[in-house]
Amino acid sequence: MFFALLAVTFLVAVAVSFGTVRLFDRPIASLLGRIVADELSGAWHRYIKFAAYVVGVSGGVRIHDLERYVSAPKNDEEILILTPERWTLEVYRTVIETIQGIAWVFLLVFMLALVAYVLVRGFELRRGRTPRTEP
Repeated sequence: MFFALLAVTFLVAVAVSFGTVRLFDRPIASLLGRIVADELSGAWHRYIKFAAYVVGVSGGVRIHDLERYVSAPKNDEEILILTPERWTLEVYRTVIETIQGIAWVFLLVFMLALVAYVLVRGFELRRGRTPRTEP
């Protein structure tokens, strides 16, 4: 049963990561297109998507927590039994933790992008140029 739970949580984390990254794909691409040079924006976009997948899956599949179903946390405790209620809780926890991890990645990216946008805009105004329009 443990291997099934591990596989299900992995697949759920990948599916939720895919959906979340897909939802934010265009906003991130347009944001990077505005801040980073066109030659680099594609590479940065791919890297941010990769980081979101890694953080989402690693946050959703919590190996340390799943070890409770294989070995007892302490010598005098029993190994937890996988009941339907525990399955539901583990899948729900996987969804929440995956979204939470990706949300932190995107929050960090958007905060850094906001600072970069202000800097780029400031330099454009200082030079007297008109700001670039979005592609």
